[in-house]
Amino acid sequence: MPNLPLEVQVNSLPNNPGVYQFYDKEGKILYVGKAKNLKKRVASYFSKKHEYGKTRVMVKKIKAIKHIVVNTESDALLLENNLIKEHQPRYNVLLRDDKTYPSICIKNELFPRIFMTRNLIDDGSEYFGPYTSVKTIRTLLELIKNVHPLRTCSHKLSREKIEAGKFKKDLEYHLGNCQGACQGLLSEEEYKLRIAKVREIIKGNFKDSLAQFRNEMKVFAAAMQFEKAQQVKEKIEILENYQAKSTVVNPKINNVDVFSIIDDESYAYINFLQISHGAIIRAHTLEIKKKLDESKVDLLQLGIFDIRRRFNSDSKEIYVPFPLALQDNVKVTVPKLGDKRKILDLSIRNAKFFRQDRLRQIKITDPDRHTKRIMSQMKADLRLSHDPVHIECFDNSNMQGSNPVAACVVFKNGKPAKKEYRHFNIKTVEGPNDFASMEEVVYRRYKRLLDEEQPLPQLVVVDGGKGQLSAGLKSLETLDLRGKVAIIGIAKRLEEIFFPGDPVPLYLDKKSETLKIIQQLRNEAHRFGITFHRNKRSKAAINSELENIEGIGKKTAEQLLKKFKSVKRIKEASMDHLTETIGSSKAKKVYESFR
Repeated sequence: MPNLPLEVQVNSLPNNPGVYQFYDKEGKILYVGKAKNLKKRVASYFSKKHEYGKTRVMVKKIKAIKHIVVNTESDALLLENNLIKEHQPRYNVLLRDDKTYPSICIKNELFPRIFMTRNLIDDGSEYFGPYTSVKTIRTLLELIKNVHPLRTCSHKLSREKIEAGKFKKDLEYHLGNCQGACQGLLSEEEYKLRIAKVREIIKGNFKDSLAQFRNEMKVFAAAMQFEKAQQVKEKIEILENYQAKSTVVNPKINNVDVFSIIDDESYAYINFLQISHGAIIRAHTLEIKKKLDESKVDLLQLGIFDIRRRFNSDSKEIYVPFPLALQDNVKVTVPKLGDKRKILDLSIRNAKFFRQDRLRQIKITDPDRHTKRIMSQMKADLRLSHDPVHIECFDNSNMQGSNPVAACVVFKNGKPAKKEYRHFNIKTVEGPNDFASMEEVVYRRYKRLLDEEQPLPQLVVVDGGKGQLSAGLKSLETLDLRGKVAIIGIAKRLEEIFFPGDPVPLYLDKKSETLKIIQQLRNEAHRFGITFHRNKRSKAAINSELENIEGIGKKTAEQLLKKFKSVKRIKEASMDHLTETIGSSKAKKVYESFR
């Protein structure tokens, strides 16, 4: 069980529907619950005072939280029910009644009956469900009754008894709801054909049946029997909005293990779902630390072996995202479409959420590991030879060529090192020339670091495309640093990453941590440069206002600003205070100019 503070575990939960499980310090399951929003629901246990005493006791015992993400609330409801029946947690018994959701049964017998049941008996009968809506089951059964009438009597039929005429026609036969199978009036072949069609209806393939209902509605409407037409219409609406099977529950999928894998540079995460009678009865995610450059195939094979041994699984079939070689007695399926693919996708989603949870937890509890992982990921994403522990980013700022400046921001271990930020006044470039300005500041920055024998960054980022990148690269070549310091450019419009000598830019995933750090670098350099540029323009405007006074030069203006800090205070200063600073003659000129 994760040895993390509960607050960390709760905050790392996703805002998705699913099922949560509470465990005590010994790893025993306390409670299983469902939620439309896992994070909000679980957080509510720890953020409010519980009036019910047993709830308070349970909350005090919680030491670990696990969860399984599903697609809908209905899926969560069904999965919760299955897990409660599987694990029988102590507090589910004390806090709520254990509901058993109904299923549809096609009885294993001669001329099978079809009916709703809450008891699943292992006698060869077929069960479809469970369902969260009794109304839906009744609608389906009524539809089946109207379209494909089947017997409803409880007689124990046999061929001998039918041939001997042991059974009489009952009321259902006279009402047209039964076609006398027990009388020998319907052949077994015809009945089996009807059962096959009923299976299709239950599974949701009832296109022909809906067409028949629509025709029936039109007939009633044409005959002015609007009440009956409305009843049929309501059935159609229920069936059209109905999903015959859940993504969690599918009666055809039984005794199957589902495995999926996602990985990054340092770790792999293997999710396991165990399916029994069409429902998830167990979920687990295994975290594997990589030692070498292991492939996903090797890692998944290792994970499957470990998980199946741990849970004593003897399932004869497994679903996986790509072909694998396993022991001969296990069937390996790679689902592409349909319900099997939906279940595999659900496993992949759970693996992704588990990884996200772990990353959030690690960021809080093990910042060193978090930093190493990000550095390793950036190294791979940006094709670097070393982890980019020290990164510097440059940005130019000018207003129509006036007061051109540049900024250099520094990140260490993925975080701003603000004491090492630097400003540059552009000295050798006239007018708005971003390329030349970039060339100047990159040269000046690393010429100084070399002269002072300061450590160089592993990565330089320039704000701009191919032109700015070429300018920065030219300076590195001049300083004989090409190949020793990596350099890339980032263009704002499409967040393209440019590399020296490569005309094709790199497009990182928008959610990539590497891209987020580069964007943060670029935005921080832009902010830092703009602030410096504004301050410089403001200072130039202030100096200009003072120097416009006849007889007041740059040196006098600086004396006044040093003393009074702002033009406003200079304007408000008395004649005596001005005289103390710049003498009576100049003080008189300043005093009179502002009045």
